[in-house]
Amino acid sequence: MIKLTPSDTDLKQLKQKIAAHVRHPFLARFIPEPAIDEDKLAILASIMDHTTLSNVKKEQYIVTTMLVQIALDTHDLVTLSDVEDDRETVRNRQLTVLAGDYYSGLYYYLLSKLDDIPMIHTLAGAIKEINELKMELYYKDVHSFQEFLNSLKKIESLLIQRVASYVQRTTINDMAGEWLLAKKLIDEKRSYLEGRISPILEVLFRHPSSLDNSSQVLIHLEKMLQKHIYHLENTVSQLPIHFNWLKSYIHSAIHHKFYDRHIAEEG
Repeated sequence: MIKLTPSDTDLKQLKQKIAAHVRHPFLARFIPEPAIDEDKLAILASIMDHTTLSNVKKEQYIVTTMLVQIALDTHDLVTLSDVEDDRETVRNRQLTVLAGDYYSGLYYYLLSKLDDIPMIHTLAGAIKEINELKMELYYKDVHSFQEFLNSLKKIESLLIQRVASYVQRTTINDMAGEWLLAKKLIDEKRSYLEGRISPILEVLFRHPSSLDNSSQVLIHLEKMLQKHIYHLENTVSQLPIHFNWLKSYIHSAIHHKFYDRHIAEEG
């Protein structure tokens, strides 16, 4: 059992435990193992560290919440096309859907062992709301850049915020939402620049509002990110002293994901 006073070592051990749960030899033959969002894991670990729960429940809540996140992320990887795909593409798509369902089932199984029906309801409610938000973002018109950002922020942070509310530790909810939004935009921008499909940014390209083309969307996004990151750094610095580990972690993550990559892009 991991003693959950967060540290880099604890995160590594938690990540290994989560990876062990989702590892499936059949799925591994056809689709990549799912990515584990280390930033969301760090925020969850910090939230749980400030509760009076037993170490067993802390770890169980972190693992099950991350399994839900992995299931949501896996379903987002399912690609749809108007043209007829080859058999391998269809098979991989079907396996990706099944993998997402499999990861979802794992969290129900783990929580059932704890006989924790309220937590199951909390996670199930969050899943329902997140899926509804995604449908609105992907299939309804985006009327403004701010509306797009607000919807994306909710999608990225709602699961963690619902869990934080359940354990009555919501101090870092606002900061977490701001960081997870910034991180998502940074990752989506990088994917797009590297030539990979970015469904999130394509929402903006389809409905650019006052922006005329994709290059203007990216310029506007970069300006917004610079302003947002500056505000975020100040917000993180003002967290109470007992969040010192998380403050250090997020400052390091900001520099790695934003400043270092920004310098590399300009170079």
